Amino acid sequence: MKSLFRKKDINVLINHASPLKRTLKTWDLTFLGIGAIIGTGIFVLTGEGALTSGPALSISFLIAAICCGFAGLCYAEFASMAPVSGSAYTYSYIAFGEIIAFIIGWDLILEYALGAATVAVGWSGYFVNLLDNLGIHIPRVLTAAAGTTPHVTTYFNLPAFLMVLIITWIISMGITQTKRVNDTMVIIKLAVIILFIACTVWFIHPENWHPFSPYGLYSHHHGVATGIIPGASIVFFSFIGFDSVSSSAEETINPSKTLPRGILLSLVISTILYVVMTMTMTGVVKYPVFRRFINAPVLAILAKTGQTWLSIVVSIGAILGMTTVVLVQLYGQSRISYSMARDGLFPKFFGEVDQKHQTPFKGTWFFGVIAALGAGLINLNILSELVNVGTLTAFILVSAGVLIMRHTQPDLHRGFRAPGAPFTPLISIAFCLTLVAGLNRETWIRFFVWLLLGMALYFSYSRRHSKLNQTHRRNK
Repeated sequence: MKSLFRKKDINVLINHASPLKRTLKTWDLTFLGIGAIIGTGIFVLTGEGALTSGPALSISFLIAAICCGFAGLCYAEFASMAPVSGSAYTYSYIAFGEIIAFIIGWDLILEYALGAATVAVGWSGYFVNLLDNLGIHIPRVLTAAAGTTPHVTTYFNLPAFLMVLIITWIISMGITQTKRVNDTMVIIKLAVIILFIACTVWFIHPENWHPFSPYGLYSHHHGVATGIIPGASIVFFSFIGFDSVSSSAEETINPSKTLPRGILLSLVISTILYVVMTMTMTGVVKYPVFRRFINAPVLAILAKTGQTWLSIVVSIGAILGMTTVVLVQLYGQSRISYSMARDGLFPKFFGEVDQKHQTPFKGTWFFGVIAALGAGLINLNILSELVNVGTLTAFILVSAGVLIMRHTQPDLHRGFRAPGAPFTPLISIAFCLTLVAGLNRETWIRFFVWLLLGMALYFSYSRRHSKLNQTHRRNK
């Protein structure tokens, strides 16, 4: 039993020489975070969120941002204390021990791989719509997985499948190429969002904001949970992925200072844009209008203002926005599996670093192909909440880990200290538990099935091949 909770020595981790190439600076990490955050939230979830919260959707975004902000402070402290790849997985290995670290690593696979596939499906919808507007038509049967749309025959989502494979190829080529592609696309999508706000803000009618919070904090409307808190649970998905910034520690220059800055800057910039965008959208049209534009809420604004010339520009922004989300999530996935393989919890295959590209080439392609097949073959609508539960679990453990490390190793050097501890981690845990409580029973059943599969892998393979376990046996 004791071996299940064997912990990593943080000093050994810090002194470990990484074969990965260090090139990332503060703004590279900030753009990586923005690339992960801004995409689905603005271009897809604002419609459902507005119907759930009303004009108070901006408050829902703020609550989700505050939750992520407190968790981000905890991530920043851990990243400055242990600037190595692995994100919440590695932090849990230090604070809690091996079996908890494995569970979190297994959860993060769920977050990143399933999250990338889910966003790729949303990306495909905008891409197909853009091609239709340009007179280019993909056969309908190849635009979605089977059973996605009632009474419409579809077999395979070819655009989503191909997009994930292309992103996987970019990531496998090296961090320099990944950084350049991400930075370029982030700059373009930020320009599109700012252009959209600048062109539509003049059409705001303040009376559309009344009543500002039609459903209050929490209520049931026609059997569906509505209000500010349920809205926050929906748009929380918008912020998923900022934690992947911490998985780039071994490719970052001066990570103990650079990582905290990148994490927090990306959260602040993204939150400001989300709030301004939602206030603009709910000010231009009454929130019930979004019911007719649930999958592309931005189009409701363009229809109201008559600025149809913006539709192609916005479609391009949406496509680039969601592309960077997929890129960052697949990047984080490859670094988590690399870290777990290096520790012996996954087969060596996933930890092999290609000498030419200085990336975990094989592991990147393995999970990239799985995510591509998921995007192409599976109707992921019913599975998206699984991404939230995996992420919230990681947030809770990282926040608790900060409390434990402050108690067990108070003198350890920290390039950044979460202000207000122990209250900051405790508030982070409380916010996460509040959002977890909003998830339905089916999500929890699927999550526990996923955990059982992970435990089968851990006890059949990972425990015996663990590097810590092997070191302990040699020292006996």
